[in-house]
Order: sequence, then structure tokens, then C-alpha cells
Amino acid sequence: MITHFTYKPFLTKSRKTDFQFSFFFNGMPYQGIYHYNGKIEWTTNEPEKAFLKDITSQIHELMLYHVYDN
Repeated sequence: MITHFTYKPFLTKSRKTDFQFSFFFNGMPYQGIYHYNGKIEWTTNEPEKAFLKDITSQIHELMLYHVYDN
């Protein structure tokens, strides 16, 4: 499970905003950029392949809830 999820606006292109995010998973810190089109770009090491699909899904849900459902 993702813990300590944080995000902040990173780059705004007209009405399209990218966000920097960070979180911990299994005690390891991760960072990345959530692009306005839903693409995730990892700025630290990518999580293990076994967990990547689940983590990606959780990030999409968190971004939808915190940013786009306001």
C-alpha cells in the first residue's frame, strides 16, 4: 500500500497541468511526474514489476480523487 502520498503542480501548459508526486511503498521512497494525459514518468527507480500495475492504479485513483474531482 502507498503511504505518505504527496503531489504538487509541476508544469502548466495552458489548461493542462503536470504534477510531481512522491510516496513510500514497502518502506522505499518513490518520486515521479504525473502528466496531464495520465502517463507516469518515474524520476527515481521504478517500483518492482510485480507491484508496478497495482501502484500505477493507486496513483491514478489518488490523482483523480485529490486533483480532478475537485
